[in-house]
Amino acid sequence: MRTIEELEVKLAEPSDALVQDMANIEGDIMLLGVGGKMGPSLARLAMNAIQKAGANKQVYGASRFSSASLKDELERDGVKTIAADLLNPNDLEQLPDVKNVIYMAGNKFGTKGNEGFTWAMNTYLPGQVAQKFRNSRIVVFSTGNVYPLTPVLQGGASELSDTGPVGEYAQSCLGRERVFEYYSKEYSIPMSIYRLNYAIDMRYGVLLEIAKSVQEHRPIDISMGHANCIWQGDANEIAIRSLLACSTPPNIINVTGPETISLRWVAEQFGMRFGQPPIIEGKEADTALLNNAAKSFQLFGYPRVSLMQMIDWIAEWLKQGGEVWNKPTHFQERKGNY
Repeated sequence: MRTIEELEVKLAEPSDALVQDMANIEGDIMLLGVGGKMGPSLARLAMNAIQKAGANKQVYGASRFSSASLKDELERDGVKTIAADLLNPNDLEQLPDVKNVIYMAGNKFGTKGNEGFTWAMNTYLPGQVAQKFRNSRIVVFSTGNVYPLTPVLQGGASELSDTGPVGEYAQSCLGRERVFEYYSKEYSIPMSIYRLNYAIDMRYGVLLEIAKSVQEHRPIDISMGHANCIWQGDANEIAIRSLLACSTPPNIINVTGPETISLRWVAEQFGMRFGQPPIIEGKEADTALLNNAAKSFQLFGYPRVSLMQMIDWIAEWLKQGGEVWNKPTHFQERKGNY
């Protein structure tokens, strides 16, 4: 992959399992918040899976669409786009009723100093969406941040672990889950709560941030010494396939890769690929933000893209000057200040 176009084609390649599941998903699919980092590639993946399945269904994508070019691109790819401010009751009410909703709307970065908007997006809006789509099944994007930092030796928080969000962003995300959970029980809405911990592609993510620091001779703080990540294409697949795993009360699913990744080791891997040693600062803490995704692997199988493959791809992408986004994950954050 040497261009954005080639990357997008790769992200939009459905597995045979997704194609089969798409044939079994009844009705159209609505992506709420399609304009975010994962939304466009998820929409294209869904369209390709529909085409390969020979299914007769539509993918809708709703967003404010601050970028008109993205709206046009998605339309060309067959996605029916709808410009809407989901916090506007009229815009929300005018969305078409569909059988399947993937809820991706939310706010994270810039929370500090703008807490009211974050809570409105992450906790108030879910109640409005649940009432609007009370006759649908809903996959709710959430985050591993609803868990506390856990001892590295425990292998990450599972779906049975106690929640313990740190900071207002994480607290508002748990609020989102609880509001959807309430309406799932109130109206018998089948739901999956999709707790994602670090999707990546070549343009953003934990691995890219470490790789850039190595390449640019910048120090890497490894006090948050371990992390999980998953290739965005695999994360997108699981989101769509989770429509068939919805239940009442909601089915909680941790989504990430299988490794508890040493960030020191990752920095050293990029050091070998760039021919220069990384500059390491700090010492690994005994705890980290980690998810155990064993349940996801049981439901959907292991990710198709391995950790070493992601590392190789990102190194090559940076060597050739590939486009990157200025959207840091703040994976180093231990106090929840986003």
